[in-house]
Amino acid sequence: MAKTNKNKLFGTDGIRGTVNGEKVNAIMAVNIAMAAGEYFYGKGGTKRPRVLIGKDTRLSGYMLEPALVAGFTSLGIDAITTGPLPTPGIAHLTNVLRCDLGVMISASHNPYQDNGIKLFNSKGYKLSDKVESEIEKLLKKGPKLTNAKNLGRARRMEDAIGRYIELIKLVLKKDENLLGMKIVLDCANGAGYKVGTETLFELGSEVASIFTNPDGTNINDDCGAMFPDKMALKTKEEKADLGIALDGDADRVIFSDESGNLIDSDQIIGVLALNLKNNNLLKNDTVVGTVMTNIGLEVFLKQHNINLKRVNVGDRYILDEMLSNNYNLGGEPSGHIIMSDHTKSGDGLVTAIKILSLLKKSGLKASKFLRPFKITPYKIKNLKKINHDILENKKVYEELKKIEVELKRNYGGRILIRPSGTEPLIRILVECQREDIIGEYILKIENIITNENFV
Repeated sequence: MAKTNKNKLFGTDGIRGTVNGEKVNAIMAVNIAMAAGEYFYGKGGTKRPRVLIGKDTRLSGYMLEPALVAGFTSLGIDAITTGPLPTPGIAHLTNVLRCDLGVMISASHNPYQDNGIKLFNSKGYKLSDKVESEIEKLLKKGPKLTNAKNLGRARRMEDAIGRYIELIKLVLKKDENLLGMKIVLDCANGAGYKVGTETLFELGSEVASIFTNPDGTNINDDCGAMFPDKMALKTKEEKADLGIALDGDADRVIFSDESGNLIDSDQIIGVLALNLKNNNLLKNDTVVGTVMTNIGLEVFLKQHNINLKRVNVGDRYILDEMLSNNYNLGGEPSGHIIMSDHTKSGDGLVTAIKILSLLKKSGLKASKFLRPFKITPYKIKNLKKINHDILENKKVYEELKKIEVELKRNYGGRILIRPSGTEPLIRILVECQREDIIGEYILKIENIITNENFV
């Protein structure tokens, strides 16, 4: 059972919370900009320090963007804004433009009432726990403001979308295309609403796009990677080859086959891993997953002499492991998939393009090609409005441990209980070949966590 630091400003994917709450408001944005700006000042190696700032389509982005610009320019850092752009686009352009740091204003898959701030270093990578800790120290210490003469300037980058499109098209060789492929694309009314359709069109596919009309409040609203059922239904209705659903900042992706059945993301990782292995391109014959990765994928990879390395939940932990040990493929069941030969973070569109290309080459239906192994049955339940501290209660821990041992001993299954790093809830995972008993064990765990007698 994982623990959480309730006093920590940064979660598993930057800073996130309810808009105008304790963590996410205009004042905090100014302060974060000044603290992060001080830490990264001069890291880009240019004559004047600069920061790249992107956002998704939330209404609150219009409040947080100028607040961040104010904070950075007050230190003498030039601010470049892109408007709505996927998170991986900000990661890439931060490096290309030789910025000292990059900032993405997004709460990813969360509803519009939430927002967040994701930070990238000068190379376009998400920050380590150590760097985040240093920024928090500077936040408490207070800023070092510049004088009036050296204030930073702000400007809009008009060609950000085009620059990002050219990057992701490089996933395919020049003689490769997606001609003949019919696709349904759910853009979640989010950051990928322009770039997604345009990229797939330029690569030659026929695209039926849905949820491409953001209004500031409809991002992830019963659509996108968190709610992919409408995408799946549309895929079947359109007789498309594949359905694709992005989340609000387009760093994750969920797929549907031609019959409208959703495909588990661990299956997608399996397809990518086998393709790299067969072409002698899988570095160190290893894939990086998380504690949530399905047992079925682990068994499948082992059958093909591929190792699975598990890390904590969060694509930045996956990337840390990949960079530290020279691996080039990692991902998690949520749909974050990192192909480090092409990107610096999880990228829903890059993953989609690669999968579409492999599907086209296979000549098979998605229902057959994209399910290379059988997923071990599992169920995830989110418990809302539960204090994370309950998991540190000795009696609760002991009772949950008994259930864990019992499930493993009797059925070869496993449980995972962890506080979310991006939302105020506790996640329960039960995974077991005996699908009929999973609900029973979920209920046992829920009763222990919510039973006041244990507190």
